[in-house]
Amino acid sequence: MTATEKETIYTLLKTAASGICGYTAPTFAGEMPVFADDKDVPSAVAEPNATQKTIAAPSAPLTPPNTIDAVAQKIASCTRCALAKTRTNVVPGEGVLHPLVVVVGEGPGYQEDMSGRPFVGPAGELLDKMLASIGLSRKTNTFIANIVKCRPPNNRVPYPDEAAACESFLQAQIFSLKPKMILCAGSTAAKNLLKTTDGVTRLRGNFYEWNGIPVAVTFHPSALLRDTSQKRLAWEDLKMMRARLQEIAPEYKPN
Repeated sequence: MTATEKETIYTLLKTAASGICGYTAPTFAGEMPVFADDKDVPSAVAEPNATQKTIAAPSAPLTPPNTIDAVAQKIASCTRCALAKTRTNVVPGEGVLHPLVVVVGEGPGYQEDMSGRPFVGPAGELLDKMLASIGLSRKTNTFIANIVKCRPPNNRVPYPDEAAACESFLQAQIFSLKPKMILCAGSTAAKNLLKTTDGVTRLRGNFYEWNGIPVAVTFHPSALLRDTSQKRLAWEDLKMMRARLQEIAPEYKPN
């Protein structure tokens, strides 16, 4: 098989995989393998003749445009896990399309499930105040999403298969939004996004990376409502974020 034929097959397989996952993954520098012609292959096989056909790569993607609206449409019709049977509304996310920060929480609660919007209850009010303290807002420069897009019964922690079912949706959102930073609010968000078993208390205070994007970790607002003594540590996390954003985002104008 020639190198050109191998590259064509690789492109077709990657396109098909993107269709299954629900988004078109970006191609990073150095990702495309370097193919070579097979050695010791009879010329009749190595070089196609007049009766053989070479598969041409598609001229256009087979998947819909990778936009937040397209991802939200896929989420709305999703039945990948059992949460689809108990939800009232899906909660795809909310915010601006070119955010400085994407906030990732655990999953919708009762009020979020009823409204279809993320972080609208008491925890959401606290999150908005936390973001506002460093010049961030879902109305101007932030997008808010969750690990799972449907409410787990009784607000329990999402099961691993439920988080896995929603993983490609969150990935597609982040790839489309291209934020300068990600904030994981709570252990569930951090464990799933960073693929770690560590919780907030061990992860906070440092930056991590997700596909080249700096990731900060802090307490979930619900945890801060239960234990107000942790608010001081959360404020330290927010100040750390503010300092890094000032370094990497010239358009960022903190309070």
